[in-house]
Amino acid sequence: MKELNRFSFGATSSITTSLSIIVGLDATAHPKITIISALAILAIADNISDSLGIHIYRESEKAHQTTLHTFTNFFTRLVLTSIFAAIVLFLPNPVMVPVTIALGMIVLSVLSYGIAVDQKINPVKEILKHLCIAVIAMIVSHFVGEFIRLHFS
Repeated sequence: MKELNRFSFGATSSITTSLSIIVGLDATAHPKITIISALAILAIADNISDSLGIHIYRESEKAHQTTLHTFTNFFTRLVLTSIFAAIVLFLPNPVMVPVTIALGMIVLSVLSYGIAVDQKINPVKEILKHLCIAVIAMIVSHFVGEFIRLHFS
């Protein structure tokens, strides 16, 4: 399961951030183009920033395969964020949010399960813990979006 380690940060970051952006911007009642634009910026700028952060951190730890982990993180985030953007683009508004949330929660659960099994800890507890954190991020983003819509529209 060492391979899972290379994908874990990028996948988790992409899922939590993308879903929070989708839920938060959906609450502002902005058109899809705004959500897609935010996801595109996330897929590029935030992704490069996180990948550089991981690269520098791994270099400071004198870790092996630093470049491999950097590129794996970048491409994992790019692919997942692009999938979320495609869902937003092609599905109608009432369906896009639940579908993206469901997909994100499934991927996060599978990732959490794999890590828990690898570390020989309770998978259910780990899955629930990780899902709760992602849900909290989405709830906060929703309320921020609502606040912005109410006060700045």
